[in-house]
Amino acid sequence: MKVAVVGYPNVGKSSLVNRLSGSREAVVHERPGVTRDRKEIPTDWNGRRFTLIDTGGVDLQDEDELARSIQEQARSALADAVLAVLVVDAQGGLRPGDAEMADLLRRGDLPVIVAANKVDHVGDAPLAAEFHGLGLGEPIAVSAAQGLGTGDLLDAVVAALPEEDAEPEEDDAVRLAVIGRPNVGKSSLVNQILGNERVIVSPVAGTTRDAIDLPLEIEGRQLVLVDTAGLRRQAKVGDSLEYYTALRSRRAAERADVALVVCDATDGITTQDLRIAELAMQSGCATALVLNKWDLKPDVDLDHERARITQKLRLRPKVLTASAKTGRHVQRLLTEAIALADRTSHRVPTPQLNRFLSDVVATRQPPAKQGHRLKLIFISQTSERPPRFSIQVNSRQRVTRDYAYFVENRLRERFHLEGIPVIIDFVERSERRGEGNARRAARTGS
Repeated sequence: MKVAVVGYPNVGKSSLVNRLSGSREAVVHERPGVTRDRKEIPTDWNGRRFTLIDTGGVDLQDEDELARSIQEQARSALADAVLAVLVVDAQGGLRPGDAEMADLLRRGDLPVIVAANKVDHVGDAPLAAEFHGLGLGEPIAVSAAQGLGTGDLLDAVVAALPEEDAEPEEDDAVRLAVIGRPNVGKSSLVNQILGNERVIVSPVAGTTRDAIDLPLEIEGRQLVLVDTAGLRRQAKVGDSLEYYTALRSRRAAERADVALVVCDATDGITTQDLRIAELAMQSGCATALVLNKWDLKPDVDLDHERARITQKLRLRPKVLTASAKTGRHVQRLLTEAIALADRTSHRVPTPQLNRFLSDVVATRQPPAKQGHRLKLIFISQTSERPPRFSIQVNSRQRVTRDYAYFVENRLRERFHLEGIPVIIDFVERSERRGEGNARRAARTGS
């Protein structure tokens, strides 16, 4: 069940959502108008689970294009919700914008709770009484900053919720993060995937401020699509707001199974695109690069771009093309993302791995040090997500970095692990024998 949190700009909606959910998911800043898209944050109170929808500040008199998009997002949140919480500023008093929002809510069929925020001291509680004039019932005095009254507000929310329905579990859902530089078309691509204007799109760079989780189903598979704020080079991060939105984008990559790094085909794959791909891969998720706006630059030399990626990025992620504007190849991106997620959890049979090991040795003889040659004896897979392999060798000291990379690259090629983090442990045979002897000694008590 969803609860839409709405109100005029800068009344403290995101701070209140964070307080009610016990999280720091919603972006909070003293600058008005920070929240733009709607963000869903699950929470619970007294055994009842529900989802809070944080929305941008709504000024119905603002004719700006971005303001209209924010209004549309708030209306969509109300359409999805079973309850609305109208947040007002008790310190600022009743404003025309509050009355306009209240009028909009009265004309709807949702139950509404008025939360008079910024009552930071018990003595300020009478300030909430002014909002009786909105005609939406008894206002509840709360303080997002201090936590005063938030328990009463949560009690009222739970009491107003309809009877609970069993909700489907999303534990097996593939988390797909869409990341990249500002203004490369991430939000447009997300909207094209979803088939509707779920997130705000604007030619102004930096429109997206938060990491937005969006569940969807593709051919029976559950996905959670995560739209993120654009990542600039560290030297160009101008203020604390931009720093924290970038931090949320990085955390989104860390929580993802797969990252699609969106690049602008008209620019080609830039140095910053490569940095972002490296960041995604270091976080442990499978990665692919997407050349968006392909309809504007169909003559890009794809072979050249792929060769650069192979040379620059150790995980050798695939380079895909798409157009968020026309929808070209967008379905293929999802198919590839699901395949990447599946390959991270796939286990390769041991006989296949050891045939691979024999082929590697036949292709390129292992290095020798001081007259003694490295021997690759046996390989097995020890874990998944990410795939981890153990290779028994006669001496770890004879494993050179160059030969380790060679084995890793051949492993990717043979088992289609391009763009997937792979861990290879080179284990000395004597170590394995020693471990076995220690275990036997422990069992016999000697």
